[in-house]
Amino acid sequence: MSRAARPSGDDAAKLGEMAALLGRAFGPQGWWPAKTPFEMMVGAILTQNAAWKNVERAIANLEAAGALRPARLLALRRPRLEKLLRPSGYFRVKAARLVSFCRWLDERAGGSIAKLAEAPMDRLRAELLSVHGVGPETADSILLYGLGRPVFVVDAYTRRVLTRHGLARDSEPYDSIRLRFERAIRGRNRARRMNELHAQIVELAKRHCRTRPRCEGCPLEEWNR
Repeated sequence: MSRAARPSGDDAAKLGEMAALLGRAFGPQGWWPAKTPFEMMVGAILTQNAAWKNVERAIANLEAAGALRPARLLALRRPRLEKLLRPSGYFRVKAARLVSFCRWLDERAGGSIAKLAEAPMDRLRAELLSVHGVGPETADSILLYGLGRPVFVVDAYTRRVLTRHGLARDSEPYDSIRLRFERAIRGRNRARRMNELHAQIVELAKRHCRTRPRCEGCPLEEWNR
């Protein structure tokens, strides 16, 4: 794999150039693929260590059971919930995590996503991170895609693309990368722009920046010139 030359300038310029190149290549991604904010949050928890197609099967099971609402999910007996989640893998662990999240949502906001959205972001992020099974990536996915908050999600795809193109170190902490994006993306529609850029980075990783990269035709080839 050829390494792209690191663009000159500060983070805002570098990430702005990346966003422009990916935007031209892939266009709007329309993330997150979910019918409701709660469904999105369920998906963020289930997608841990799972292929998305298998998460979709588990979500379809929950929908068919009428359990894509916090109270109805909590009303399910644990064996029944585990059976519905089986396609997503680690179904016992994920059932426990979903129950913990729904209990927190009920205690925090009476199960209301709208009420949850009223909380200050920093406080809400800290509370999410205290929920069993919710790590930084899951918390930030919920904040960005479920609640429309301007927080950047740093997943394995993001880290792979950035390190290969000289924009991050392999060992750079999660929050260091996240904060660099959040400081660089300023102005209007920050959450929407972060949403699109993250989704486009994921698309880049799936098409080109794979474990075994396919560099030909990569939108970031311009950085090599």
